[in-house]
Amino acid sequence: MHLIGLCPNERVAQTFYDYMKLHNVECHLNALESGVEIFIADENMINEVQSEFDAFMQQPFHSKYTQSSWEVGDTNTRFNYGSSSTPLVRQFLAESGPFSLSIFIICVAIFTLMKVGFGQQLYESLSFYGATSTDSSSQVWRLITPIFIHFSLSHILSNLLWWWYFGGKVEKRIGITPLLTLIIAGGILPNAVQYWMSGPNFGGLSGVVYALLAYVWVVSRKRPDYGLIMPPALIIVSVAWIILGLSGLLPLPIGNGAHLAGFVVGLIQGWVDCRRPAKDSV
Repeated sequence: MHLIGLCPNERVAQTFYDYMKLHNVECHLNALESGVEIFIADENMINEVQSEFDAFMQQPFHSKYTQSSWEVGDTNTRFNYGSSSTPLVRQFLAESGPFSLSIFIICVAIFTLMKVGFGQQLYESLSFYGATSTDSSSQVWRLITPIFIHFSLSHILSNLLWWWYFGGKVEKRIGITPLLTLIIAGGILPNAVQYWMSGPNFGGLSGVVYALLAYVWVVSRKRPDYGLIMPPALIIVSVAWIILGLSGLLPLPIGNGAHLAGFVVGLIQGWVDCRRPAKDSV
């Protein structure tokens, strides 16, 4: 059996399975907690199926693939997609990794404490160099801790939504190392750039989130066997938001420097990680 790749969920795997069946190629599916592995037994078809899988993972919802499920879909091949009775918390935890969940909890805890009377103390302790009157030159944690500070509910919700959705997938399918690197590099460099552009009064996880979005985009294109999917429209909107922010057309206080620097960090890290050897066949 040869491993072709990993699909992010059962629906995507079933679509590829049906598409291959339409072309008289028998695939075997193996459901894991992190996704669904695609195997084939015919060694003569490895290169052809691998190429088709790579193309499929770029646009898994293209009509040519989804139509195959209508034409040859096997009602006896079923996965458990979950149900509305499944507790929301259980679904949330199932899509999170220990590290991504820890960052999520830290951000929520700090935001909550800031809203119940500890805002000044936390801001003075976690903000970037020069944001307060205290001498903080020796407090090296200030290079990264502003990522945990959020100033509004919409601010933290938007950041943590993307962090949870893509961060959990990266951690489960690739591992904790790239996510840890994204937090460090995507925290420190964007913070420094934002400081250079607008001063020390800023906060938020958005620099890391932009690094994560760029990283997933690169990996989804270069290493589809990891099973990550990035909708092209989301990347277009993200880049457009950076451009609009830098142009000064948005009447909002936005961390444009952090967004741009984070995006660059994600592109570079994605390119570096994609140069690692491919998964072994089994």
